[in-house]
Amino acid sequence: MYLTQGLHRAVQQHPDGIMTICGERTRTFAEVADRVARLAGGLRGLGVEPGDRVAILALNSDRYHEYLLAVPWADAVLNPANIRWSPAEIAYSLVDSGTSVLFVDDAFAPMLPALRAAVPELRAVVHCGDGPTPEHAVGHEELIAASEPVPDARRGGDQLAGIFYTGGTTGHPKGVMLSHANLAVSALGALGTGFVFRPGARFLHAAPMFHLADLAGWHGQLMLGGTHVMIPAFDPVATMRAIETHRVTESVLVPVMIQMLVDHPEVANHDLSSIRGIMYGASPIAQPVLERAMKVFPEAGFVQAYGMTELAPIATLLSPEDHLAGRLRSAGRAVPHSEIRVLDPEGVEVPRGTVGEVAVRGGHVMLGYWNNPEETAATIPDGWLRTGDGGYLDGDGYLHIVDRVKDMIVTGGENVYSAEVENALAAHPAIAACAVIGVPDHDWGERVHAVLVCHPGTTVTLEEIRTHTKSRIATYKAPRTIEIAESLPLSGAGKILKRELRKQHWPDSDRQVH
Repeated sequence: MYLTQGLHRAVQQHPDGIMTICGERTRTFAEVADRVARLAGGLRGLGVEPGDRVAILALNSDRYHEYLLAVPWADAVLNPANIRWSPAEIAYSLVDSGTSVLFVDDAFAPMLPALRAAVPELRAVVHCGDGPTPEHAVGHEELIAASEPVPDARRGGDQLAGIFYTGGTTGHPKGVMLSHANLAVSALGALGTGFVFRPGARFLHAAPMFHLADLAGWHGQLMLGGTHVMIPAFDPVATMRAIETHRVTESVLVPVMIQMLVDHPEVANHDLSSIRGIMYGASPIAQPVLERAMKVFPEAGFVQAYGMTELAPIATLLSPEDHLAGRLRSAGRAVPHSEIRVLDPEGVEVPRGTVGEVAVRGGHVMLGYWNNPEETAATIPDGWLRTGDGGYLDGDGYLHIVDRVKDMIVTGGENVYSAEVENALAAHPAIAACAVIGVPDHDWGERVHAVLVCHPGTTVTLEEIRTHTKSRIATYKAPRTIEIAESLPLSGAGKILKRELRKQHWPDSDRQVH
């Protein structure tokens, strides 16, 4: 299989169907295929050779979609940059990957001088925005217009499809190498469950397209020949308008986006009835938020996906039926392409119901980390990829994620998993968002500390929070201290950056755990 295969199939079967909708621009499958072939020819003209890395730093758009297809069409390798990173972090990923060509839009064009200075290997920049083309760059549209179409290289199979850098929350980010086969196996396995996507769907790209969560949706939609609707970035009102205007049927959202949508004061003013499927993941979702979302989108089947970049990215899915059956605390069961075990620190599988580290095996497991064989060997020591997530399998094979292994709080000799505490806290009517971390404590080693964001006009006290939490989980798991914040730091994938929250409590420790 190869990444461009779905485009060829769609052109053969319904060339005049709508493939992309982005603002006022609407393009058919045949038009996109011609543009992609010409864009690939333009990349060849810029000196792109087989296996060269071509990066993009841009908001969501139809041109981002064309980049994802044109790069493998030209026999090159994708490198989508994290739009939330600083120029220094982005420059690191470009230098580390040896990127030679960079696509950049209007939002990130101001970074170009700094990136050019920091990345001497960068020999060409393609401007994919709508504004004036920056100096020493070539315009996306001009490159297409000036280039002849080239045949698809059909780069595929075990060949490298892309380097996808991890969040970089600790030390330097790692470049995850995914092959075309990795991505195809993950997409086909998810499609094979029947839980996600369907022919004729209209898929909304509201989550950032650089991230594997949205890319999974993009790839599944590409395989089925559906329509892609793009908005530049997630905004609750823009998302609701796009759903209403274009009769969107599916989307991939992270939990913080779902919460912002269902709690928005204008949600009742938009017709969201076209939505038939919402896949969520990237971080846990609180049960009360999910229950509110199911009321806002009553016709939608909700599917939870568990996985990670290193798994291309899907390992388990929780079906719509499982949501209705009350399994909301589970991450679902292994998809057809994925085998899962839960291991102890020695790598031995533990009994059902016992918490250990989740390990995954299958054709979706990454090729490895770019230029990092030691970390690759440590992560995949025996064919089983160690996820770093703590969890357990129940008697029916449902996976329950309790926390990151490294983030487990040990207080008074008891293990506390922050996700469980966060789920209890989220049920409090005053709390809009929360994060639980372990902080140093003279008596307990670590204590459970909650960082809370309250709804406007509401307040909470520590005593109130402890009483509320202890009514739902064990007393020793209740927060001993709380902190009220205006917002929580988020990664580009919508994950809460707990390392940032810990810094003020662990100023002299890199480990941040006892």
